[in-house]
Amino acid sequence: MLSWLRDRLRPLPSREPGELERFLDRQAAFVAQKTVIDYCRVKAGRNERQTFADPDFRAALNHCRWQTFAAAAGDVTALAEAWLRPHAPGAEAALARALAAMGGRILDAAEAPAEERPTLDAARDGLGRRLALLQESPPASADRLALEAESPLLATLPVHPDQRVGETPAIRGALRFHIVSTQQEMERAFDAPGLSRELRTHA
Repeated sequence: MLSWLRDRLRPLPSREPGELERFLDRQAAFVAQKTVIDYCRVKAGRNERQTFADPDFRAALNHCRWQTFAAAAGDVTALAEAWLRPHAPGAEAALARALAAMGGRILDAAEAPAEERPTLDAARDGLGRRLALLQESPPASADRLALEAESPLLATLPVHPDQRVGETPAIRGALRFHIVSTQQEMERAFDAPGLSRELRTHA
């Protein structure tokens, strides 16, 4: 009885492009922030409060978060493209254009500091080309999609490389875990055929 009631009360999967845009925006921010901050908290250990209060560390942390967010916005958009593409036979290019525009709006709306804006603008400008290149190969699932966030994450983490020797696989694993979780949430929250159709209609 309770299982039946839960099923009845569960919201129907959405096919609204606006809801997908808000979802991708939230997930890009979550992927960047969760991956970076969780790792830094583990490294700081008992010194977490002191470390996170240090102005230099906070500046480096914020830089890492914005650099990672710029790439993560493209990654979650690419993830959506791969998931929706099988539902857009013959209209793949229109789907890619709609999603590139969506990712661009997410990056444009981000309240980034002025010094971070060139990175977000470059990510926006390259998103259309990235999706077009991805469409030259079969769609990649979340566990296989090449993640552009990996490079800036590792390059800007506010922990010296000497202090994270051997930890790169764990950092990459955390990033991948959040991308896989994003796909799982997307599959639960959205109606892929209907959403693909709506995106192509308004491309």
